Amino acid sequence: MVSVILIWIYILMTTFITGYGVLRVITRHIPYNACKTPESEQGFERLDGGVGEIGHPDAFLMCGIVCVTVYAQFYSLSAGVGAAANVILCAVCGTIVWIDRQVFAETVRRVLSAEHFGCLKLCAWIGLFLLFAYGTSRGMIHYDTGLYHAQSIRWIEEYGVVKGLGNLHGRLAYNSASFALSALYSMVFLGGQSYHCTAGLLAFILALVCLELVGHIRAGRLRTSDFARVMCVYYLVNIFDEMVSPASDYYMVLLTFYLVIRWLGLLEREEKAVLPYALLSVLGVFLMTVKLSAALILMLVIYPAGCLLREKKWRETAAYLGLGFVTALPFFIRNVLISGWLVYPFTQVDLFDVVWKIPKGLADYDAREIQVWGRGYTDVLQFDLPVYQWLPGWFRGLAGSDKAFVLAAAASVLVLLVYAAGMVLGWWQRRWEFLLVQGMAAASFLFWLGTSPLMRYGCVYVYLTSAVVFGGMYETVLRKWKAVERAVSVLMVLFLFYKGFALGREMAESYVNDYWIFQKDYENYETYSYEIKGIPFYCPTEGDRAGYESFPSSPTQAQIQFLGEGIEDGFCISE
Repeated sequence: MVSVILIWIYILMTTFITGYGVLRVITRHIPYNACKTPESEQGFERLDGGVGEIGHPDAFLMCGIVCVTVYAQFYSLSAGVGAAANVILCAVCGTIVWIDRQVFAETVRRVLSAEHFGCLKLCAWIGLFLLFAYGTSRGMIHYDTGLYHAQSIRWIEEYGVVKGLGNLHGRLAYNSASFALSALYSMVFLGGQSYHCTAGLLAFILALVCLELVGHIRAGRLRTSDFARVMCVYYLVNIFDEMVSPASDYYMVLLTFYLVIRWLGLLEREEKAVLPYALLSVLGVFLMTVKLSAALILMLVIYPAGCLLREKKWRETAAYLGLGFVTALPFFIRNVLISGWLVYPFTQVDLFDVVWKIPKGLADYDAREIQVWGRGYTDVLQFDLPVYQWLPGWFRGLAGSDKAFVLAAAASVLVLLVYAAGMVLGWWQRRWEFLLVQGMAAASFLFWLGTSPLMRYGCVYVYLTSAVVFGGMYETVLRKWKAVERAVSVLMVLFLFYKGFALGREMAESYVNDYWIFQKDYENYETYSYEIKGIPFYCPTEGDRAGYESFPSSPTQAQIQFLGEGIEDGFCISE
C-alpha cells in the first residue's frame, strides 16, 4: 500500500503539472470566460494574462493523464518506456513549473484554498485516497491480465513497440493506450516489481467526482449528472477488489463516466463557450484509443463542431482537430506496427501491405471469437446465429442485478423515443444538447448489445442509458413535485449507505494482513521453454496464462520467424 501511495503522489504531481501546462497554452490562444450561474461549481476562473483556471483539480489531472499517455505511446515507437521516459517527463514538468512559476503557484494556492477544501471535504478526500490506495494494493487479478495484459505492458517496458508482435500471440495485438500508461508508471526500472496502479488512481479520481453528489443532495438540487454519479458509485464498489488489475475495460468505463458526468455538468450550468466541450471531445478521442468499442461516444462531437462551424471559427476548429489527430495518431501507428492492420482485429479497413501483417483469416477468426464470447458461446461457428436464438440464452446467463440493469436500459431506449417525440410535439421543453447525450448512451447500449454483449465490455452503457434517460425525465417532468424530489434524495442517500456498508463488509471478509508495503504482484504460472533461433520463449504447462515473469510467452508454441536478428526486430508468420 505504501508503494501505491508513493507512486500515486508521483503520478498526481506529473499529470497535474503536465495538464496545467497544456491547458495554459490552450487557453492563452483560445481565451475562455466561464459563464457564472448560482449553481456553477466548475469551469474556468480568470487569472492574469487571460489564462483560465479549471475550478475542479480533476480537470488538470485528466488532461495530464491524456497527455502523458500520448507521450508514452509516441516514446514507445523508438524505445522501451522506462527510466529515460520518466526522466524526460520530469524535466518537462520542471521546465513548466520554472517558466510559469508565479501563475503556477497561484493556481496551486487556489486549488488548495478553502473554496475547494473545507475541513470535512479535506478529510473525505484523504479518506478516499487511503481507501482506494488500500484497494489498489490487493485484490483479484483479472484472468486476461495473466493471459496478455501483463505481457503487453512488459513488451512496452522493454522494447516499446515491436513489428508483428501479434503474430507471437494474437491477444498482444489488442493495442490499448492504457497499457502505455501502465508501463510509464510501472517503476520496474527501480529494480523491484512492475507496479500497476493507474486503474486504481482513475477510480479514486472518479470517487472524488461522485463525492459532489453529497453536496447536491444536501442542497436539494439533484440533476441528471447526479443519476450518472449514482451509477458510477455502483461501479466503483463492484471493481474495488479488481482495480489492482490493469485491464483496459476499467479505464474505458471510468473515463466514460467522467466524460459524461462533466459534459452533463456543463449543460446543467448552461455553459455557452465551446472550449470545455471541445476539450472533453478530445478526451472522447483518447477514450477510443483505450478501447475501440467506445467510439460511439464521439457522437458528442456534433455539438461543439456544430457551434464552431455555425460561428465560422475556422482557426479554433483546426486547433481542436489537430488536438484530436495528435491524440489518436500514436495509437493507430502502434496498431499498424503490431498487427499490420489499422484497427485490429477488424479487417474492413485494409490499407497496408507489410510483411509482418497478421493474416486476414486469423484476424477475422479473432473478431468473431470476441463476438461469440460476449454472447455466451465458445464455438466461433455460432457467430451467424440470429439474435432471437442467442439473445434469450445470453439473458438467462446474466446475474440477477445485471438482468435488471439491462431491462432498465432497454426500457430507457423506448422511453427516450417517446421523450424525444414529446419534445418535438411541444409536450415539454428540454435543450437538444441533453437529448444528444441520451441518444449517445442509447446508441452505445444498442451497439454493445448487438455485437459482443459481455457485461464488462459495455456495462457503462447499460448503467448510463437508464441514468441519463430517467434522470432527464426526473429533471424535466418530475422535479416540480417536491414530494418526488424528496423521495429521490432519500433513495439516493439510502443507496449510498447500502453500498458503503456492502463495501465495508466485503473488505472485512476478504481482509488479509498483507500488501501494506508493496502492491500485490502479477500472478505468474508454471511454464516450459522452447527456442527460436537460440532465443528462449515460454508456454504455460497448463491452460493459456503465463503471467509477467515468463517473457516472452504465448499460450502455445508460436509458428513465427524473425524479421531480423533479434526479437526487437519483429516477427512474421513462418511459411
